[in-house]
Amino acid sequence: MVASAPPPLAGCSSALRPRAPVSRRRRRSGSVSLPAVRSPGPRRGTRRKEPRSDPGPARALRTRSARLVSAAEEAAAPGMYQSPRRLCSALLLRDAPGLRRSLAPGPRRTLAPPVLGPRPASPRLQAAALGAARSRPRTVSSMGNSTSRLYSALSKTLNSSAAAQHPEYLVSADPEHLEPIDPNELMEECRAVLHTRPPRYQRCFVDIRTDCLRSYPPIRVMQWNILAQALGEGKDNFVQCPVEALKWEERKCLILEEFLVYQPDILCLQEVDHYFDTFQPFLGRLGYQGTFFPKPWSPCLDVEHNNGPDGCALFFLQNRFKLINSTNIRLTAMTLKTNQVAIAQTLQCKKSGRKFCVAVTHLKARTGWERFRSAQGCDLLQNLQGITQGAKIPLIVCGDFNAEPTEEVYKHFASSSLNLNSAYKLLSADGQSEPPYTTWKIRTSGECRHTLDYIWYSRHSLSVTAALELLTEEQIGPSRLPSFQYPSDHLSLVCDFIFNEEPEELLSF
Repeated sequence: MVASAPPPLAGCSSALRPRAPVSRRRRRSGSVSLPAVRSPGPRRGTRRKEPRSDPGPARALRTRSARLVSAAEEAAAPGMYQSPRRLCSALLLRDAPGLRRSLAPGPRRTLAPPVLGPRPASPRLQAAALGAARSRPRTVSSMGNSTSRLYSALSKTLNSSAAAQHPEYLVSADPEHLEPIDPNELMEECRAVLHTRPPRYQRCFVDIRTDCLRSYPPIRVMQWNILAQALGEGKDNFVQCPVEALKWEERKCLILEEFLVYQPDILCLQEVDHYFDTFQPFLGRLGYQGTFFPKPWSPCLDVEHNNGPDGCALFFLQNRFKLINSTNIRLTAMTLKTNQVAIAQTLQCKKSGRKFCVAVTHLKARTGWERFRSAQGCDLLQNLQGITQGAKIPLIVCGDFNAEPTEEVYKHFASSSLNLNSAYKLLSADGQSEPPYTTWKIRTSGECRHTLDYIWYSRHSLSVTAALELLTEEQIGPSRLPSFQYPSDHLSLVCDFIFNEEPEELLSF
């Protein structure tokens, strides 16, 4: 569904309001023993080590389908996969039969895992998963137990043309039959799969504001282009990245581990081509509700043995937010419908009752398409103007804009009447400069180091209290990204937001 276009945007000054001096304290995380995923305590800039892994090349579609069907038949047998942990193991290992013999962590896991952030994370994710499970209606189906139904559904998603043939792929799959996963156990199993890889990179949160009163926990938002598997293996030509580092069986564990380490309340993802068989099942069991909107002509479909189209995905924790409205937007440029998409959702905080809108997008890539991206950005802004009722509803926009800060599309967002500011500018010394890079890779055409990813937010309604620092050049290493230690060519951006106090008339929408 494409949102209707509201009236044109009114211009507005891009000048930023004067800022109070920023406190930039890095918060290191200590050590805890497995399986703790996040230690209780205030959310302070924390360093976290992150696991890595990936065995086995992309499988032929027929082989993968046969394996999933076989797994479904096994799952239907009495006594199989009766616990969430057993089911979790089956999902992690179904693409890597060679790993089924042993899940014992190896030398890599002798390192103590990081203390995960300031909020009581493990209990929060566990509560979210269990709450989501309780809220689902109990149904009886002739298709077998929940695991067999899952594998039956997953096997259907492996056909590369399925998205074009089945319009239901445009909406979120219903995880009502999936049992909740203990996030601690999922973390253990991811680390076991990744035990042969180097230790996870350390990143810490930097405090932006420490002077604000917090009636409710901050809203943690993650923006991440996770790198479509079909593109990573088939089109992107990362000449310095070993082929083994891109194998999905381990790379998916690196991605899941990033989610488990930072535990965002909201996930905004691009280049998702394993939504139905990986992210929706796992994140659904962790208590997230997801929406996926594929590109109409995804380049993934040109790759042999692809897993279907890539697109944008948006997840939020169901125990924290209620979905008020969801809009899938196919972006236009110069009145033409394009191959780029966006998802915009209005959410309501269950505890505070406050509403806000979050959007995710991925604009056109490549040099020479600057005017095209600019037009797409204007179309998105115009759609968001209507969805936020003329900026009355606070807004967070995450995306891979494929545009440096010097491009017109960036300037449109910085000067729009939606009063947006870029969160990661606040990490700079003057609060006005974007990071030097959010993606760094080496292709056959040469080395690419660019700032393309952003988290925009309504500066008058929201404040950033903390942001996750980026990897340093030394951490990234001479081969750049992706690597055995990091699963994507783009860095994840993570911010904590709180609502500002606002006049009553802005709260009554």
